Formats: sequence, structure tokens, C-alpha cells
Amino acid sequence: MNAPDQSMHPQTHVMNTYGRLPIALSHGRGCWVWDTEGRKYLDALGGIAVNTLGHGHPKLVPALQDQVAKLIHCSNYYQNPLQEQLGAKLAELSGLSNAFFCNSGLEANEGAIKIARKYGHDKGIDLPEIVVYEKAFHGRSIATLSATGNTKVQKGFEPLVTGFVRVPLNDVAALEEIARTRPNVVAVFLETIQGEGGVNPARADYLQAVRRLCDERDWLLMIDEVQCGLGRTGKWFAHQWAGIKPDVMPLAKGLGSGVPVGAIVAGPKAAGVLQPGNHGTTFGGNPLAMRAGVETLRIMEEEGLLKNAADVGAVLRSGLERELSGVAGVQEIRGQGLMLGIELDRPCGVLLNRAMEAGLLISVTADKVIRLVPPLILSAAEAEQIVATLCPLIKQFLAEPAA
Repeated sequence: MNAPDQSMHPQTHVMNTYGRLPIALSHGRGCWVWDTEGRKYLDALGGIAVNTLGHGHPKLVPALQDQVAKLIHCSNYYQNPLQEQLGAKLAELSGLSNAFFCNSGLEANEGAIKIARKYGHDKGIDLPEIVVYEKAFHGRSIATLSATGNTKVQKGFEPLVTGFVRVPLNDVAALEEIARTRPNVVAVFLETIQGEGGVNPARADYLQAVRRLCDERDWLLMIDEVQCGLGRTGKWFAHQWAGIKPDVMPLAKGLGSGVPVGAIVAGPKAAGVLQPGNHGTTFGGNPLAMRAGVETLRIMEEEGLLKNAADVGAVLRSGLERELSGVAGVQEIRGQGLMLGIELDRPCGVLLNRAMEAGLLISVTADKVIRLVPPLILSAAEAEQIVATLCPLIKQFLAEPAA
């Protein structure tokens, strides 16, 4: 039986929650996708940092087919050997000890917030507080939305959840002031590189200072690696560049190469906080998702994708810097590995359509930042093609009168 026709039709029965581009994607191979009209695009978005192995990977597809034929889902009432296998691998790669599996980054971050609150209650703090950051993004549930530092996405969903204290990124003095004045703080929660907030990296020395302060105050250090983790920067987790370990690490996005997988990985200080009855999930940790995670990590190791992310990321960044250096309106190129942002001096959402028309898929975040998070299998030639396609569009856009 043929697959259903996916050609574009008015989506009258789908809620109007996305400003979609006027194409429907049909299939993909490697770093390339095709729409239902047969047009081909270089995918520099990777499903928003999800498609770690690109599309149709020849090692992943048969493994998932094999698992679908065996067992897709079973309840967490029963032992799940694939959970144990993936949990052990994540512990090995992170230096932490235990994992809880869920379905998404939002769920992983929500679970981290619950761990922090219960950690505080277990210490006798009735109203525990969590330090969060300006420009952060942790999800769109009410709790993760409250932790997020973006009033635009929060608007209309008040009242927000209390118990969060917000500080600017990379400002040690601001965090030290919180330590002096807020006795109910139990955790610090931050992204190593803010994704939705504009590809804003936490400095290594700042992360080291936060780790020291958390140790001194007996706080949990919770590092959101949902977007920047899983090899994207050239190490398994972006905080490893600073030589530190968190107590709690939410993961998702690239962990299943497109199959929804989320995880909360924790070290000894936090791994035992949640006990039976405190937290759970119906779909989280199902056999298909776990197989996707196990195979993704195995293939990443076999194919040297951390080194590829670092090497090809350097090619991409140097190409962008070569073409955009000195261009009026280009504020900064930042990020690491295959997570790069190009900040312009004005909102640039129009570039989504222009890049698409030129055969390139990108995103724009924080209004003015072009975000590039392609699959980790990207080649140097494909990186140069991104540069060759995108940079003329940026220059043309910046040469136009500002709106």
C-alpha cells in the first residue's frame, strides 16, 4: 500500500500554532530533504538539532525496523533491558550515575525542576527557589515556561509558577548576590549554550564558578543540554569543555535521531531524590525510543561524529567569518561545533523564506539570530555550500533599507 498523499492542502483541522513555511517535506537522505513537489533542500536545521544522523541513515533505519517488529511499547511496570543499556551508556559518557527516560526536552526539564523542589523539601525548605537565566528557554509547559527567560512566549499564560530567581548569564557577581540574599535557593538551572535565546554560550570560567558556588552552598547544578548536548559542540556534552560535571542533566532532541527521546541524567547527589510514586510517564523509555537512543550513540561513536562536529563546525564557522567579516549589520558569529548563531542588527525572519527558496533550511531565533544546527554527519563540502548559499542572502538583506 502506498503512503498517504502528503501534498499541501489547507490544514483546517490542525490548530494554528505554527507560522509554517509553504512547503511540505516528503523524504530525506543524509543532510538533504525533498518536498512534495520534488524540490531539494540542504538541511541546516536538522529538525532543530534533532536529526543527529541526518535522514534515512543506513545503520539506524534497519535497527528501528527490527525493533518495530519486536516491541514498540510496554508499560514501565516491567523491566526494560534497553533502558538499562541506554542508561549505562549515558552514565559512562557523562560521568553521572542514573537516568530517567521521558519523551522530550520539556519533560526532562520539568522533571529536573521537580527534582530540585523535592531536594529542597527533603532538606526542610518549604518554599525552595531555583536560579534561572535571562534569555533562557526550557520549554512551554507552565513550569518550564516560568523558568524560561522570554516574556514574549510567556505572555497570555499568566499566572506563572513562582519559585524562580532570574539572573543574567556569565555574571558571577549576580549569582553571588543571590547566594547572600536568598536562603531558599536549592539549585541553579542553565543551558551551556542558550539555543532559543540566541545561541549564547556560558563561558567556561563562569560554569566553573557556578560549580564551585553550588558545592559551597549545597545547591544542585542542573545543566540543560537538550539542544547543545549529544556531540553537537564536539564533546558529548557542551559543559565538558569547562571540565565540570552537573548534578542533573536534562537531554532530548538529538538522543534518538528523530525518534522522541528525553532523559534526565543525574549524579549521586540527585539520583535518589525521586522515589516510586514521585514521578512517572506512560510512553517514556519505551523500547522503540530506547533502541533509537542506543543505536544513535553507537553510530556516533563508530563514525566519529564528535570529531566531525568539531572539524566541520570549524569549516562552517571560518567560512561564515570569511564571507561576513566587516559586513555592516553583522553583529557577531558565535557558538561551537555545529551549533552556530549569526546575530544581525535587525529582525531577520524574512531570511527563512529566502533561504528556503534558495534550497537551504535554517531557523531564526531571538528575532535577529540565524541559527545553524545541521545533522552531525554534515560534510565539509556541505558546510561550504551553506556558506555559499546563506552569506549572499545575508548581505543582500542587510543592504536593504531597515524596516
